[in-house]
Amino acid sequence: MRPSGHTRRSSRPERRHRRRCERKQRRGKRAGVRARLAAAPHKPAVPSLFVANARSLVSKLDDIRLRTTDGHRDSRLDSCVMAPKDPLAKPAIDARGHRPVSRGRETYTPTRYVPPPISGGGRYRGRPTQAPAKGPQEEEKVEHPEAGGCTHASEQMGILCPTGCELKTTLVKQERNVKQAMADLKPQVDDLSRSTNNVYNYVDSMSNALRERQLVINDNNRVVSQYTDSLEEQHAYVKETVDTVFPSNIRVLHGVLEKVRLKIQKLEKAIQVQREGCQEPCKTTCPIPVVSGKECEDIFRRGGKDSQMYMIQPDSFYPPYKVFCDQSTQNGGWLLIQNRMDGSVDFGRRWDEYRIGFGNVAFDVGKGHCETPGEYWLGNNRISQLTKMGPTEVLIEMEDWAGSKVYAQYRQFTIQSETSNYILAINDYSGTAGNTFLEGSTQLYGENRTMTIHNGMMFSTYDRDNDNWTPGDPSKQCAKEDGGGWWYNRCHSANPNGRYYMGGAYTQHMAKHGTDDGVVWMNWKGSWYSLKTISMKIRPYFAPS
Repeated sequence: MRPSGHTRRSSRPERRHRRRCERKQRRGKRAGVRARLAAAPHKPAVPSLFVANARSLVSKLDDIRLRTTDGHRDSRLDSCVMAPKDPLAKPAIDARGHRPVSRGRETYTPTRYVPPPISGGGRYRGRPTQAPAKGPQEEEKVEHPEAGGCTHASEQMGILCPTGCELKTTLVKQERNVKQAMADLKPQVDDLSRSTNNVYNYVDSMSNALRERQLVINDNNRVVSQYTDSLEEQHAYVKETVDTVFPSNIRVLHGVLEKVRLKIQKLEKAIQVQREGCQEPCKTTCPIPVVSGKECEDIFRRGGKDSQMYMIQPDSFYPPYKVFCDQSTQNGGWLLIQNRMDGSVDFGRRWDEYRIGFGNVAFDVGKGHCETPGEYWLGNNRISQLTKMGPTEVLIEMEDWAGSKVYAQYRQFTIQSETSNYILAINDYSGTAGNTFLEGSTQLYGENRTMTIHNGMMFSTYDRDNDNWTPGDPSKQCAKEDGGGWWYNRCHSANPNGRYYMGGAYTQHMAKHGTDDGVVWMNWKGSWYSLKTISMKIRPYFAPS
């Protein structure tokens, strides 16, 4: 034996032996690592604290194996007996490093809250590394005293010196104790690893639940904010309405109420005047003849030969009404449906008034019966009913301010019902006034003349625009510009219901809208001459005997 501080030069055999030992040692290391990796089952991640403790324990075990009892180190033992390094001695890794984020199912928030690690003393000491897989136990080498030592762990190394045998025995004993301690710690470390994973999963689930609850709270706050804003807007609107609109409406209603009160007072005064005027019994100035019928032709055939006012009832389902019958012109039987004579009645009326009729049918001139017709329009509903009872002819008579008279007669005349806006259908002209209904104004030509034809037109009033002059445009209405209701095209060649002008001739400056709005028959007197009288009469058409 040489002191530890003295070194000697190794012989060639010793160097060869050392190199063989180093090669075997490297092969053994690789085989041991592969065996441990193959035998080790997949376990959950071990906390880094226990990994560090296990590595320190293995490091201490390596130091024990390398120490000798007297503090000396054998060069051959250094090269062949020194245990390989434990494969667990590698850089520490994150316990969650092997669980990457799943892009399709998880959301990663870099700034999310991470709870602080648990501090304080642990219940267990550091966990040693996993014991290598146990293979078939080898029989303990039998010492051979006569050989001067004991057998080496590797049979090829032969027999060791006595100092090596003592070291081996000591190491084997310590290794057994360490293995037993490691085997006792392994189940505890596994339980702790499982508990740690469970705690981590629980904390992670709690964090997810907290985030979800926070999102719900944020959504609720946003909804509450929206409803609050809406409620504030409604409150402001209601407050403005109560403060400004209601008082204004109340003032308007007070004004309306005051006007209604004044009208009621006027009505009361008018009623009082009527009561004073009706204190004596009223006398009938126009007695109604006893003879009546469906129309004037029927009355004529029943003996009503005088031209005056009669009662007719074309349909038994409707009440009778008054008309004026002309029983002298062309053998009588004519029912007057329109009459203009003095301008006493305004013909610029609404649709409803033209529908039911208006004006004075007849009046008494002192003979005891109503033999003089007044200005009136029989009503589109009644005219339509009479003309649809059978073939009907119409006679239009007119007179100028010089006393000249002409007429236009159509053997076929029909007015459709209100559902079709009282379309005019007329044919078979004869007379001296000119065929304006079918041919239009002879003073015009081409398309302009076509625009004045009345046949096939719908009836129009200023509040019901049915003409052919830009329908729907309120600024282009024939009835509004020409002063009455009629079967306007775009616009007319005859205007029996126009404005009544005294004296006949009138000018564009006299017209309300600058148009020929007088009582016009263009094919006789032109556009700027308003006739003195014009009347329209109908009777059932029958062939002369």
